[in-house]
Amino acid sequence: MRQRGVNRVVMAVRDIEEGREFYEKLLGCEFHPGNDEEAAAFGVRILFSWDGGVELVAPIEGRDSHINKILDEHGEGMIGVVWAVEDADASKAAGEELGMSTFYTLDYSQSQIDRDLQGRFSRYYEHFMSGRGTPLGNASVLVGEFDPPKS
Repeated sequence: MRQRGVNRVVMAVRDIEEGREFYEKLLGCEFHPGNDEEAAAFGVRILFSWDGGVELVAPIEGRDSHINKILDEHGEGMIGVVWAVEDADASKAAGEELGMSTFYTLDYSQSQIDRDLQGRFSRYYEHFMSGRGTPLGNASVLVGEFDPPKS
């Protein structure tokens, strides 16, 4: 059965290792790296805590990124929510009807899931959407299909 509801919250931090230490201590969870190469293309580093329901994102020093702008304007904290939905494409279409724009889509192969997400899924497909211009304000919303590993 596919998960539905909140998959994780996305927290912007200035320093990824300080963020890891803080949230591991606060939540008693463990963080794992994501796809560093893909994240670096956006000028960021990411860490996932699947057991804590948290994704940390931090700017790479000396690189321009959207996260730098968020941190400069709003400081550290929650910047988005990842929602697990039954049909990511239908949620994307609904979001666009509501005035949201999609700025990135991930559709990982099983080898990418195994390498970058510790094999935790059999399907990992998500759309990154901007809430700007909607009641969501500057928050990002990610909608995705996250199927459990096949037994």
